[in-house]
Amino acid sequence: MPRPWEANPAAEFTRRIGKSALELGDTKGDPTCPDIWELSNGDIAVVGRDLTEAYRGRLPHDVNVGHDERLVIIPRTMLLAAKPDIPDA
Repeated sequence: MPRPWEANPAAEFTRRIGKSALELGDTKGDPTCPDIWELSNGDIAVVGRDLTEAYRGRLPHDVNVGHDERLVIIPRTMLLAAKPDIPDA
């Protein structure tokens, strides 16, 4: 049975949501991870640390990470900085 939502690998990066890790001081001059981006189809791409295995044995009972998914962690400051760019509805 197909899933109701599927990621589209053809979607393009359109805009950063919030501030870069460099702007937030979450990296030292190296503009790498983490990051949050809106894609051309409206989906959101999150770049962060893959901690799937570290959390797998202690996920809340209603949280599941599928075989083709990863649990990604980003700094709290990054999500808070993105809040003004996220619509209410």
